[in-house]
Amino acid sequence: MRTCAEYGAWPVGAEYYALTGRRRPRPDCIKFTQGVGIIDLEFSAQEMRAMADQVVARCVDHIATLPSQPLYGVHNAEALCLSMRESSPASGTPLAALLDDLFMTYIPQSFNTPSPGYLAYIPGGGLFPAALADFIADTTNRYTGIWQAAPALVQLEANALQWLGEWMGFPAGTRGVFTTGGSMATFNAVLCAREQYLGPDIRRGVLYTSDQAHHCVIKAAKLAGIMPDRVRSIPCDAQFHLPVQALREAIAQDRSSGLLPFMVVSNAGTTNTGAVDPLNAIADECAAEQLWHHVDGAYGAFFQLCSDTHEVLRGIERADSLTLDPHKGMFMPYGTGALLVRNGAALRAAHGATADYLPDMPSAAEFYDPSQHGPDLSRGFPGLRMWLTIKLYGADAFRAAIDEKRVLALDAAARVARLPHVVMDAPPELSLFPFHLTWPGATLVQEDAATRELMAATSQRGRVMISGAVAGGRYVGRVCVLSFRTHAVQIDHLVADLASAITEVVARHRV
Repeated sequence: MRTCAEYGAWPVGAEYYALTGRRRPRPDCIKFTQGVGIIDLEFSAQEMRAMADQVVARCVDHIATLPSQPLYGVHNAEALCLSMRESSPASGTPLAALLDDLFMTYIPQSFNTPSPGYLAYIPGGGLFPAALADFIADTTNRYTGIWQAAPALVQLEANALQWLGEWMGFPAGTRGVFTTGGSMATFNAVLCAREQYLGPDIRRGVLYTSDQAHHCVIKAAKLAGIMPDRVRSIPCDAQFHLPVQALREAIAQDRSSGLLPFMVVSNAGTTNTGAVDPLNAIADECAAEQLWHHVDGAYGAFFQLCSDTHEVLRGIERADSLTLDPHKGMFMPYGTGALLVRNGAALRAAHGATADYLPDMPSAAEFYDPSQHGPDLSRGFPGLRMWLTIKLYGADAFRAAIDEKRVLALDAAARVARLPHVVMDAPPELSLFPFHLTWPGATLVQEDAATRELMAATSQRGRVMISGAVAGGRYVGRVCVLSFRTHAVQIDHLVADLASAITEVVARHRV
């Protein structure tokens, strides 16, 4: 068979089939020229199976070898990224070569977040059935922006959102939307609160949160028209909680200045230390002051499924809105976020819209329509990964997994607290705890430097990866147990590697 170059302008249709016996040109032989007829980009069933087999084989091998892969793979990243820059290719590359590049070069240059030893930040697990759901969603390629386009598929998504609401203790009438993560969920919550409490008088509106809030809060507020000078970042207490009395005083001061307090964002597990604000007391304050109470439960809300954390999360079920990140507490792939709004009509009021080219909307009381509850009209099927995975495992499996992570975190905290030179800055309210190093005569600067070095020295041993943050005016190390692949053996590695690293680090810094 002759090559594309030998043919010049690539023949199409019957001429192409007569020359090659193939219904379409190979991807690396497609040539678009003026006057060309039909270019068929479809693959045959046999070719699609072969391509899928290649991809699945690579993915399964990747998952099977996760424990032996480096936890921190980023090296000479600047040089690599510079070398990768290229113009758009005129012709195609064989799939096998592209997979080689991805799995041998590009993917390893990253944090190995799915690893069982990943105890840094808050991991995204990536349950395999969710990947299968994405494959189904992408290949069937159904549009779920409006109910009429795929009513059964939209109902599956509505079911998954309803399950989340039930787990969180939210009432009937709750509505929600799947998002790409906690940041977009928080933005939608601020938008709802703004619409309900401020209307067009946006400039006078004031939002309150703690200095431990995720940085997406101020970003979401700005996107919703609430400028940074109208966001009150209230200093946390000694245990990194939002103090209710300080909140009350800030609200009173702004009211006396002629401003319009309208929203409080509290934390169900902060990123820095895992702290859970006094949600019930804050709910009381918001009810008394007629403010919208949003809870950022991106990290911690799914501990509602845990048997012994109901008290610390008490009040989460009273929130007006709640951010969830199933890619954290439900071990889904990254890009799986959700927002729940207690009064579903408020969410619909913020996003409801139509156009002459759209069909009539279904009954708001009877059927869920994604386009009326979120900003997107064009969308795929983001809820399938949630629906399929929950149906496959069942809720009890998630409860058991969250329970295990809680038990592992308590065990890790107790054992780390017994190590020499360790000071626990706060107990694990959920599954994350902060700590720092000290010794007689150490200054804050020395403690910070030693703690930073400890994080690196422990991670460099290659069995676990941990990280740190600035909280309460000092640098703290932090351990977060939330990967579904993390079990008791990884906690043993953590404690052993911390112990040996502490001896070396303190010896260097005490000189």
